[in-house]
Amino acid sequence: MPGHPDTPERLIRVEAALAERDWLGMERRQAPAASEDDLGLVHSDRLIGSIRDLCHSGGGRIDADTAVGEASWEAALHAAGGACELARALLAGEDTAGYCAIRPSGHHAEPDRAMGFCLFDNVAVAAALAIDRLGAQRVMILDWDVHHGNGTEAIFRDRADVLVVNVHQMPLYPGTGAAAQLGSGEGRGFNVNLPVPPGSGEETWLSLVEHVVVPLGERFDPDLILISAGFDAHRADPLASCELEAESFARMARQVRELGARVGAPVGAVQEGGYEPAALVDSLLATLPALAGEGDPVPAATESPLATAARERLAPFWNL
Repeated sequence: MPGHPDTPERLIRVEAALAERDWLGMERRQAPAASEDDLGLVHSDRLIGSIRDLCHSGGGRIDADTAVGEASWEAALHAAGGACELARALLAGEDTAGYCAIRPSGHHAEPDRAMGFCLFDNVAVAAALAIDRLGAQRVMILDWDVHHGNGTEAIFRDRADVLVVNVHQMPLYPGTGAAAQLGSGEGRGFNVNLPVPPGSGEETWLSLVEHVVVPLGERFDPDLILISAGFDAHRADPLASCELEAESFARMARQVRELGARVGAPVGAVQEGGYEPAALVDSLLATLPALAGEGDPVPAATESPLATAARERLAPFWNL
């Protein structure tokens, strides 16, 4: 769609920047296509079929923000397939960290609904595949995209084998992700929302990661950690109002990397938002070396009031 913020330029510029730097020493792999059976681990047959048929008929609009063309079906299959291949490689012990540069994003896609630029929930497909077919017992998903990952929450709301932690600006699209939403049934306490107000900067975000996210991960003891890695909390992003810098994401990544090392879980980052291309590139160039092991974590100076409130809210479920 003309003027749409999710343009191919985003990943074209990411690819060019990484190529100029010899891929930061990383091994580059092509994303394979996911099968419809893979997608069916988290999405309904109705949703899968409707997107396939709409794309094959030439495309059209799904909602005010989300449209597809004929090529979108293949793009969506490869986006989900790339996340699945990342999970396979990490759980096979091929490396301790990896990153998927894919679009369309996924974390807004619910079990029976595509929305918010997202067709299928890539990180959720990968997490479900890891448990269903790759031998993982528990998967932790940290979503630090500035928008709440309502799709990932909806998919795993009732499950205790996937811990979903969302740090996001509120109020903001899609309007979900209140702190009081903690999951349901067996998943009660395994769905954690950490909303931050507009204007929140590095101190607030890092405090939540250090004092809430990391202790949660230590208690949950996952076999795999996946990051829904949106970079739209950057101060330059046009779709939100948070104040992170490129180095802020690197500092969060170091905290998550050290968490993975302590619990023996590899860490995979799956691209979500980030709509100012230069800021997206800068953030990734800072974050990927941090995930790969460069730099030491810098502790947050203090536990923020938001972190304290979150720990108190989670006390019935977790000893943090």
